[in-house]
Amino acid sequence: MGGDESETWGERAVCRTGDPDELFVEGAAQNRAKAVCTGCPVRTECLAHALDNRIEHGVWGGMTERGGRSLLRRRPLVTSSRRLLEAARSEHQRTVRSDDKQPWSATG
Repeated sequence: MGGDESETWGERAVCRTGDPDELFVEGAAQNRAKAVCTGCPVRTECLAHALDNRIEHGVWGGMTERGGRSLLRRRPLVTSSRRLLEAARSEHQRTVRSDDKQPWSATG
């Protein structure tokens, strides 16, 4: 992660200045809560925190409670969601950079 070593991910979260109650909603209101996470620079860290600490309420890292539970069930052997998600993010960024270097052909 970049930035000041003493800075925590929560200090860089988009939602830090909003009403926390807006992230702990039910039903259709969860879509509005998830939208807050769009473009957040610490979305991965936030989701990993919720998964690793088994936080069962609220929207974390753009994922609802139901989504978090489902992810935990699908990956019961994962000991660190943060390591897993950061590795996936790094791989995605590497792939995107690699794709940017590929010449585009007229056929797609």
